[in-house]
Formats: sequence, structure tokens, C-alpha cells
Amino acid sequence: MAYTTNPKAPRLRAKAVNMVRAGRKVSEVARYFGYTKGAVSKWCKKMRKEGSWIIPTISSRPHRHPNGLTEKKVNAIIACKKRRRRCSEVIHRYLLNEGVVVSLSSVKRTLDRAGLIQKRSPWKRLHLSIERPLVLQPGDLVMVDTIHLMISGKKRIYVYTLIDVCSRWCFAWATDKIGTRQSIKFLKMAQNVAEFKFTCIQSDHGSEFSQHFSERIKILHRHSRVRKPNDNSYLERFNRTLQEECLDDLRTSVKTFNQKMPTYLTYYNDERLHMGINFLTPNQMLKRFQAIG
Repeated sequence: MAYTTNPKAPRLRAKAVNMVRAGRKVSEVARYFGYTKGAVSKWCKKMRKEGSWIIPTISSRPHRHPNGLTEKKVNAIIACKKRRRRCSEVIHRYLLNEGVVVSLSSVKRTLDRAGLIQKRSPWKRLHLSIERPLVLQPGDLVMVDTIHLMISGKKRIYVYTLIDVCSRWCFAWATDKIGTRQSIKFLKMAQNVAEFKFTCIQSDHGSEFSQHFSERIKILHRHSRVRKPNDNSYLERFNRTLQEECLDDLRTSVKTFNQKMPTYLTYYNDERLHMGINFLTPNQMLKRFQAIG
């Protein structure tokens, strides 16, 4: 029976004390309730001293800890979380880069106490990933997708997104139409900007990535499984990040989006740390492969 979490514990202690007062031995009462003799004796002294029939649960947590975080570090952790809006591991790395020495467990504990950690749903299913092409260098597997957005509840715009699985390098472009022609145009734009060659493209089964698209791009094109977004997990995660950090503030027009997007892409590819590539940026990852040759 948990000492600090059981709501019936205060009355249970009072009952144990009353049994001792009625003439039962302390050892016998302790054995009956599953506690130690010392615990029952302490309850008896506490009730005799305070004169209360209910012995409340009082936390034994110390008010101060010699190795506890300073208020300055706590504020730095919370400020970094609100500014970066990233997971605990990435926040920890950012803090270390800024000279704030703190452990990962302290970061998680501080953010949890501040209510800044989003709990994973217990109902969320884990899906087995399908076998993908062996990714050894940038361009071996590039994922493409589209995000559909409504403007003012009437007009719809489409945001094409792309990410390289190896380096996490990304690209995005908005248009007011969707189809094979726009998909091919987007892929050519991304290839012109990228410093590596696309050798394999993966997409879902959207009409904009149909057989006609596969025939015209002259690059190996594979589709993910139907109704399995986890097959495109890297890009689905980028789409969510893009919406949270950029698109929510740019729901105005295609022109506005395409004007502002280069700034965000520069931040994403040059400054934003990625836990999946050992806390490097996508362009840092690309430079490593270029150095290898």
C-alpha cells in the first residue's frame, strides 16, 4: 500500500493507533496492516502530540537540496523550451552549446514540473516500418508530400514538401494548384537548390504523384503503403514542424508563403539541431559527406 498516494492512508493510520490504544500490541498491529513497528509507533506519538484523529500524509521531500538546480538554470531551461519548442534532448544540447551545464534528467524534470512536456497518448499505436532502400549517402532516399491548407475558409493552397532521409535537408514550395505538372516543377526546383543528386523518390499515393509523374521525372519512384503514414515518418514529422513553426503564421497567400519560406528553410537547414543525426544541422551533415568525397 503506497504511503503517499493512497487516499485512505490517513484514516488507516488512525485505525491502527486506535487498535494500539485498545490494548493490541504494536507488533501485532504493524503485521496486520503491513507496516513496520517503527511506523506504527510514530503514528501513536504523532496522534498523542497533536491530538488529531486523522494523521495526514506529509511529503518527506526536502525543501532544499545541495545539488539542486539554481533558479537561473531553471529559468534558462524554461526559456529555451519556449523559444525553441523542441524535445528535451534537443533543448539539453542547445543549453550545453550556450554554456549552461545541466543533465538531461534535470531538463526533463524541470520541463515536466513546468507542464511543458506533451505526454504521449497511451492509445497511440506503434507501427512496424517497411523495408526501405539502403540509405548510405544524401539522395539515396528523398521523400515528397503535399500539405493542404485553407485560407479564410474558402481558398485552398497546397504546400509541396521534401526531405532527404540521410541528411534531413528539406525544401518546400507553395502553389494554388496541384497536379503532375506542379509536382514535377517542385522536384526540379528542389534538385536545382540541393547540393546532391536525387536517386530515389518516395511518396504516398496522391494523384499528384501518379504513374504519369513517375514516368516523367526519370528517377526511381516508389510509393509508401496505403494508409500507413509512418512509412513516410521523416517527412510527416517535417510537415508537422513546418506547420507549427511557420505555416500557422503565414496563412495569407501563396505569394506571402513563397516570400517568407526561404528564411525558414535557411534556419531549418543551417541552424536547427536534429536529434536523429547526432544533434547536427542538415547542412553540417551534408558537409561531412562532401568531406568524405
